Amino acid sequence: MAVAETVGLGPVMAFGLVGVFGVGAQWLAWRLRLPAIVLMLAAGLIVGPATGLLNPSLEFGDLLGPLIALAVAVILFEGGFTLDLHRLGDARSGVARLVFIGAPLGWLLSTLALVYGAGLSWEAASVFGGIMVVTGPTVIAPLLRTAKLARRPARLLQWEAIVNDPIGALAAVLAFEVVVTLRSNLSMGEAIWHLILGIVFAGAVGGLVGYAIAWTFRRGKVPEFMKVPVLFATLLATYAVTNSMLHESGLLAVTVMGLVIGNADLPSYEELRRFKEHATVLLVSGVFILLAANIQVDQLAALDWHAALFVALVVLVARPLTVLISLIGTGLARNERLLIALTGPRGVVLVAVAGLFGQRLADLGVADGARIGPLAFVLVLVTVIVHGFTLAPLARKLGLANTDKPGLLIVGGSRFTTALAQVLMKAEIPVLITDPNHAHLIRARASGVKTFYGDILGEAAEDSVELMSYSTLLAATDNDAYNTLVATDLAPELGRDKVWQVPRLKDDRERHALPTQLGGRRFGAGRTLEGWETLLAEGWVFRTTRITEEYALSDWRKKRPDAAPVLVVSAKGELRFVTDPEAMKAETGARIFSLLPAKTLEEESVARAKDAEKPSGQPGPAAPIP
Repeated sequence: MAVAETVGLGPVMAFGLVGVFGVGAQWLAWRLRLPAIVLMLAAGLIVGPATGLLNPSLEFGDLLGPLIALAVAVILFEGGFTLDLHRLGDARSGVARLVFIGAPLGWLLSTLALVYGAGLSWEAASVFGGIMVVTGPTVIAPLLRTAKLARRPARLLQWEAIVNDPIGALAAVLAFEVVVTLRSNLSMGEAIWHLILGIVFAGAVGGLVGYAIAWTFRRGKVPEFMKVPVLFATLLATYAVTNSMLHESGLLAVTVMGLVIGNADLPSYEELRRFKEHATVLLVSGVFILLAANIQVDQLAALDWHAALFVALVVLVARPLTVLISLIGTGLARNERLLIALTGPRGVVLVAVAGLFGQRLADLGVADGARIGPLAFVLVLVTVIVHGFTLAPLARKLGLANTDKPGLLIVGGSRFTTALAQVLMKAEIPVLITDPNHAHLIRARASGVKTFYGDILGEAAEDSVELMSYSTLLAATDNDAYNTLVATDLAPELGRDKVWQVPRLKDDRERHALPTQLGGRRFGAGRTLEGWETLLAEGWVFRTTRITEEYALSDWRKKRPDAAPVLVVSAKGELRFVTDPEAMKAETGARIFSLLPAKTLEEESVARAKDAEKPSGQPGPAAPIP
């Protein structure tokens, strides 16, 4: 007797279980700093084949296929929507080659690996080979953060994944349409015409719908609170209508629709982007759990040495050859091309689309279509684990790793921020000061501080400032409104606990207070930028103190009662600005960066001179350790 039949989960309970395990796996991956896809696959296999707690085919019946199909449609729309052609920057040439040369070549080599390695038929291999063009931006992004790659190879890997996401799905759609037409009673001419008609029809519908949405949003035909619901409803309707009129054309239509809307430069782009990110996280979680839980034990057991040979051919032959041939003549250094060639983790779209088309092929009568799902899981699991553990060492071996510890990004050039940047640089903490006013950066440049002239929120900053190199942001311009705007805009990307700003004028008054969701965290016990500047003008100087077992925080407080602490860097390198000096914490190994008045500096200088005059062997009072 099957476990799932005994448990008897209903659709509602099954949905709840999928949500808990899917989102829970993503949260746990964030906490453990692991690729979320690995934990989601593990969770699906545990709740499904391992324990039999969830059997999606039994719980959802005929609705399982349509549910997964709709989720994949939204995921592919997100892939097209993310592809902003204006943001490719200096990676444009390399990405173009990886797309126009690499995608077809990768499709061919992956198909050959499936036929001669995994033993699939040409029909199943051509469909799955198209899907394998995808490298997975949701997997690449966390790997790049961990490995701290040099800028150019990191951008190429990131944009290749974003661009090839919809292209891989399109390749699968085209290959599937070929299989459908060849298995029909149509003549070759009719089959080709049917295929071309499907591509043109789906592309035209997706483009027209995308243009219509962009036009209505830009002209104010839809109120702000209705834009997300209208977009979501239109997305589902476009997929359903095109699919009903021409089989499997819906995926291509929604991908083109997303591409058009994503490049329409809409004022409401951020709201739409956050919606699709939230929707994609939920749907990706659900799709992974459903597909993994629906894998049959006998299907996993049927995977033999052919699966291992297939994975080896993809990782060691197909991917390296695709990249190395595509990047010939690009001017990239040999080590950069080698690193990109040996990095190709697969992710969300591969598993989701493979599961969908595997079932479609099986329904069509392709006997080995059911093997696509298990092979996709094996490929994703192996590539994520292999690249997750080898990318950082490989980058260091090739001299392409950024060894700098995550530092501080300061928005606003001033006397205070320059002085803070200088003392952090002496402590070997990376710092960058940005400002849209060129004159505000003169002092920083003269002091040897790294600077960027321009708006941190502009497109130029996206091409020139590598946010990945900085873990913390401080908005400290002389414009309170701009500080709040920068902190609010970048908080979702860096994390709200990592974004700080100088207190606003009248920030402590109820009439002028802002909602908690606007701006960054305040520091300095209410002291504004003008207040910090005044201290420096009066002769206060930055000093660094390391807390040790012999010189604890209590000793520092006693020794420097007049100090104005600004920043604490923990022993692990985490940056924390001081909000309340009385509640400040600094464990052993931490460093305190504070401003000291001239009087305190003179007293310490006199104390050190007296200590130097004492006979050797007679200990003096404890002194701060720089």
